[in-house]
Amino acid sequence: MSDNVNNEFCHYTVMLNEAVDGLDCQDGKIYIDATAGGGGHSYEIAKRISPNGRLISTDMDIEAINAACKKTEEFSDIIEIVQASYTEVPEIIKAREIDKITGGILFDLGASFHQLTSTERGFSFSKDAPLDMRFNSDDSFSAYDLINTYKEDELANVFRLYGEERFPGRIARRIVEERKKEPIKTTLQLANLIKASIPFSKGKIHPATRVFQAIRIEVNNELKNIEKAIKRIIPFLEKDARIVVISFHSLEDRLVKNLFKYYSSSCNCPPEQLICKCDPRQLEILTKKPIVASEEEVKLNPPSRSAKLRVAKKV
Repeated sequence: MSDNVNNEFCHYTVMLNEAVDGLDCQDGKIYIDATAGGGGHSYEIAKRISPNGRLISTDMDIEAINAACKKTEEFSDIIEIVQASYTEVPEIIKAREIDKITGGILFDLGASFHQLTSTERGFSFSKDAPLDMRFNSDDSFSAYDLINTYKEDELANVFRLYGEERFPGRIARRIVEERKKEPIKTTLQLANLIKASIPFSKGKIHPATRVFQAIRIEVNNELKNIEKAIKRIIPFLEKDARIVVISFHSLEDRLVKNLFKYYSSSCNCPPEQLICKCDPRQLEILTKKPIVASEEEVKLNPPSRSAKLRVAKKV
């Protein structure tokens, strides 16, 4: 079911039980929900670690923060909700004199249903809206800035890398040509321009879908932040603490898979290097293959079909 707060914030908590089960929640331990969203995961974690556990939840979106506070208010004595990026978790716990995360950390990546369907946020082209796509509305850089200032080759590179778009050059060229006449300001303006840029547009997926994904990833530094966050948080995990990650597209999942593989390997040296200089193995992968949403959940929330969940623990 969706979390609804004053009919303003709507967010479906994807793989609720699978994610929280992956954390192996125990009373008295410290947990982090690094992407609070509407507070669904935070609520379930708090319920399982009550009364002596501790949970710190973070999110950049103030609307998500407000919704999570309301959702979890009955556990306010053990939950602290902070407006911050998940890349800042090490600073947040150090400021609270926490040496180690004793229980685990959850990352639920990507945009929320509320963000994607809020007209003024500009994440979707289902309705016309200003080009925005910022997770944190206080950030200065938006989709408008990207589309109207990036050079043609920079645009093409973003569309190719982060959208796996088949016609990045054509689309980038068309954008640069059109913005010479006037700035590209709205989602529908951009979506129609993308559609007109490619030789055909048959299929179930709108031709602008991959490009919009790419723009969102670039505007919010999503892949760079995921890598940064996971690398930074591993040293703060106590032995046996869990790290759970839910991703929503192949680029995210591939990145998480490779990071888990790297940190679970005893040696990552090149074959020609005779003496290993690697750090000791830091993770044990608990999900050899990613967990996916159940058929029942996909029926309730079709976007959850793309979700993949991976779990590892500190060794």
